[in-house]
Amino acid sequence: MSNTNEQSPERLLERFNQKFGRSDEPVATFFAPGRVNLVGEYTDFTGGLVFPCGINQGTTLLIRRTHNNQYRFASTNFDLMAQLEQHEISQTYGDNWINYPLGVLDQFIKRGVSIDGFDCLFSGNVPNGAGLSSSASIEVVTAFAINQIMHTELSLLDLVRVSQSAENDFVGMQCGIMDQFAVAFAQTGHAMMLDCHSVEHRQVPLNLDEHSIVVSNTNQRRELNESAYNNRVSECQRALELLAPATGITHLGQLLPEQLAQHEALFKDDPKPLMRIRHITEENARVRAAVPSLEAGNLQEFGNIMNASHDSLRDLFEVSSEPLNHLVRLAREQTSVLGSRLTGAGFGGCTVSLLPTCDVDAFIATVGPAYTEATGLTADFYTIEPGNGVRAISPVKLP
Repeated sequence: MSNTNEQSPERLLERFNQKFGRSDEPVATFFAPGRVNLVGEYTDFTGGLVFPCGINQGTTLLIRRTHNNQYRFASTNFDLMAQLEQHEISQTYGDNWINYPLGVLDQFIKRGVSIDGFDCLFSGNVPNGAGLSSSASIEVVTAFAINQIMHTELSLLDLVRVSQSAENDFVGMQCGIMDQFAVAFAQTGHAMMLDCHSVEHRQVPLNLDEHSIVVSNTNQRRELNESAYNNRVSECQRALELLAPATGITHLGQLLPEQLAQHEALFKDDPKPLMRIRHITEENARVRAAVPSLEAGNLQEFGNIMNASHDSLRDLFEVSSEPLNHLVRLAREQTSVLGSRLTGAGFGGCTVSLLPTCDVDAFIATVGPAYTEATGLTADFYTIEPGNGVRAISPVKLP
């Protein structure tokens, strides 16, 4: 969902009634945040470590059960509206945002849940395609809402897996579990260290000591299904097939840098997977180092880890872009910035930077124009406030 159309609950209910009409059936309201990943990129689908947090931007969903075996989808962000029968659920609906809630609905039906129809209105202020998990926000809020209104009593972790399966199997993006998990389990004022294989996680207070997390959006458009994302997944799978017999690992998140060094000869005929796996092993080590540095209040060390993460994503995993590199370079040129890196899948999207709160305005005033001069693009900037995960919002009653 785009970063426009941020509206009050009362206005959203008015919009809902305008689109779908009034009914005696209650309208329930839910919210799921986006997320920003502070360090630990491209480690989730290999069963490795990540360190994300929820953000204050997200997706609001108003939903009403209809009992007519029809499903209507609308958004305040886009003009497209869809009305589907149950037999139409199992196929994608063009190439647009509706596939995310549609994929979730498909997963519920495949799990044997009888859903007798609903109307739903989405409104989001997470920038689309920016690496802040706008899609996971839609998926998780949809799963959470269906679970509530249909009384299916799935656990929050079950809803995360439903949402991930929707993205993997319906949308076709082979993401790991991080985005959906972070959107569901985020806590105010915390980031989480998540093991994406075991899903063990630990909430870590973000004690930033008068520093802020600033997300900078390149506004370079990218379509991940058409990018090299799934190619990276395939390269990592090839690497696992080579390494598993020699090391006994079952997923790449288990591999240590010293183990990889002992088996580099396996990649003499195919060096690209070696580059990818070197990033993954070193990135997992960076997450292990980042959390204690943050807990100890060593923000400069945390910033250094962010910088090393970006350099590895640029040089070894090759998922950065010129606009991303320009934003990172310009951020690092500001003497008060402790660290800056791309966040998300890359190929465009956003960077995340750590700097003193008192310097945020000057940072934006300096980096913004310099970025436009270098790229012809206009960046957007957001100061992130780590917030709670998916939740119900109190019903709104119009007078």
